[in-house]
Amino acid sequence: MAKKAVVTQIKIQAAGGQATPAPPIGPALGQHGVNIGQFVSQFNERTKDKNGMLVPVVINVYQDKSFDFIVKSPPAAELLKQAAGIVKGSGVPNKEKVGTVTREQLATIAKTKFEDLNAFTIEAAVKIIEGTARNMGLEVAD
Repeated sequence: MAKKAVVTQIKIQAAGGQATPAPPIGPALGQHGVNIGQFVSQFNERTKDKNGMLVPVVINVYQDKSFDFIVKSPPAAELLKQAAGIVKGSGVPNKEKVGTVTREQLATIAKTKFEDLNAFTIEAAVKIIEGTARNMGLEVAD
């Protein structure tokens, strides 16, 4: 069976299990002729366990207007906000701290994100997540 040619690749972020045809999904898919309702139902089915959390998705659109998609792990910032119990990060992270996360929480987030990170070991992944936490104004407790 011959491989179908990918016409375009679309990257968007949507709320897990709660996607609707409204922007940003509808316009992004509509301009490529993709069946928006079909995508929304498949996406919501695959992400119902991440209810309401922002989830990145990469959609491959083929010549015959068919598609497939890959759901990535939620952004590190979203996972850190959830772990610290905050609504948003600090506007001036070097002066104004908004919360605290533990090393165990960082390790858990690093394991969740490991496939999407540019790291070969869990220790390196924890350092990446720790840098994100510091840039959000979170303190890291031992």
